[in-house]
Amino acid sequence: KDFRRIATRYDKRADIFLSAILLAAALTWWIN
Repeated sequence: KDFRRIATRYDKRADIFLSAILLAAALTWWIN
């Protein structure tokens, strides 16, 4: 159970990280 909890937490963090990268890339592309 603990491992699954950590895994889901890591997945959420990874999704947020990935979306942040995409957002930054979109912003830089929009500015340029």
